[in-house]
Parts: sequence; C-alpha cells; structure tokens
Amino acid sequence: MMKKKSSSAKTKTSHSPRLLVLHGPNLNLLGAREPQHYGAATLEEINLAMALRAEAADVYLESFQTNHEGALIERIHAAKKEGVRYIIINPAAWTHTSVALRDALAATAIPFIEVHLSNIHTRETFRQHSYFSDLALGVITGLGHQGYLLALEYLLNKINTD
Repeated sequence: MMKKKSSSAKTKTSHSPRLLVLHGPNLNLLGAREPQHYGAATLEEINLAMALRAEAADVYLESFQTNHEGALIERIHAAKKEGVRYIIINPAAWTHTSVALRDALAATAIPFIEVHLSNIHTRETFRQHSYFSDLALGVITGLGHQGYLLALEYLLNKINTD
C-alpha cells in the first residue's frame, strides 16, 4: 500500500489560483531524521505554515508527500488537468536519480521551484547534481524549512503580477 500524505489550505473561492507542494521520499521523517542536515521542523509544521500563508493570500495550496516515485509522477500528471499554476517541489533523493520525475515535470510544463532543506552543493558528491535545476524557475537550497516559505512568497508575488 502506498503511503501518501496530503493537506490543503481552504479555498475562499473556486477560482482561487492553485499551487501544489510536492515532497519526495523520506521527508515524512522530518524533525527526527538527521536534524543536522534537515532541521527540527516536521513536515506537518512546514505544510501548516505554507497552508496558513496561502489561505491568507486566497490561494488554494495542496501539499503531497510520498515515498513512491510513480505516485509523485501521477500527481504531477493530475496537476496539469486540475489547472495547477505552479509547483514547489523537494524531490529529495530523486533529485539525483529520477529522469522519470524530470520528464513528468517537463511534459506538463507547469512552472516549478526546486527546494532543498540542506545545501546539496556542500553534501556528498552524488548529491550535488540535480536533474531538475535546469528546468526550474529557481532553486532554493540550504535555507532549511524557510526555503519552502520563500518559494511560496515568490510564487504569491508572481501570481499577483501575472
């Protein structure tokens, strides 16, 4: 059985812009997993902070975490049909391994921001390459959980100026 976690900010109108936050493998362990790299904030805390900010901006935000690559690819495909305007994604370990996930993002052409809690450029050599960065609107790395909120603020400003 696939383990999925999803939460949404409440919409104020059915016409609110839609944002999707995607979390890759093992991010469900945040707060307990290697805090020296990933910090003490839990995934639930990160999702709640983003949901509250999105709700205040009258933007529909859904967060989705899975440890199954195919489930994340299917969620990206569905996002296109749902009219999601932007994605914030932390591909986690798939950053360095998943051409299939890269292809899903390229195929849907939904603009996205890549986020990493730790600075992947100061980690092990194999973690320093991303299959996503060249497609991303931007990359935020090494700023801990605040990187997600910075990505969200950028996209909220972008929505307001589109």
